[in-house]
Amino acid sequence: MRHVKRGRKLGRTPSHRKAMLQNMAASLILHKQIKTTEAKAKEARRLVERLITYAKKDTTHYRRLAFAQLRNKEAVKILFEEIAPVYMNRNGGYTRILKLGQRPNDAAKVVLFQLVDMVGSDTDKKKKSPKKATAVKKEKVKESSKETPKAEQTKTEKSNLEKEEPEVKEAEAKEEAPVEDKVDSDDTSSGEDTKTKA
Repeated sequence: MRHVKRGRKLGRTPSHRKAMLQNMAASLILHKQIKTTEAKAKEARRLVERLITYAKKDTTHYRRLAFAQLRNKEAVKILFEEIAPVYMNRNGGYTRILKLGQRPNDAAKVVLFQLVDMVGSDTDKKKKSPKKATAVKKEKVKESSKETPKAEQTKTEKSNLEKEEPEVKEAEAKEEAPVEDKVDSDDTSSGEDTKTKA
């Protein structure tokens, strides 16, 4: 007789089954929805619903119970800080299973397993974040446009300095040229003196 033998075996050993369900629960908490088979989703739903009930009570004891099941600190943190406040006024029914049809290779029933009120809020956040990014880009463009007059000023100053530098160089060259001429004239005069002496 099959008395008190609850749950699906899912073709796995008890340790494998337990590890798989823990990983599915952690993935659901982190990503808010997962794609899996119908049998696995129905089995994981039992675990996830219990974990969310723990999270609504938010004590150290319940955090430890949740961590004992999930074995993932990040998932426990998200469960207690983000997911539980959403479900404070809901008594059960935190998850939904949407049927997607059959898998082509083995004809297994595939479903979308998701948290009820969390999926829409995630998409809204994703839609809002690009607007913030574009606003930040616009601010950067404005700042760069404000900086451009300064850049133009520095460019004009540099061009003015470059224009002045050739004039200064020419003046210096003119000043140096007479000195060279004097030296040359001295050399020639001394050369003439030596010739006359010889």
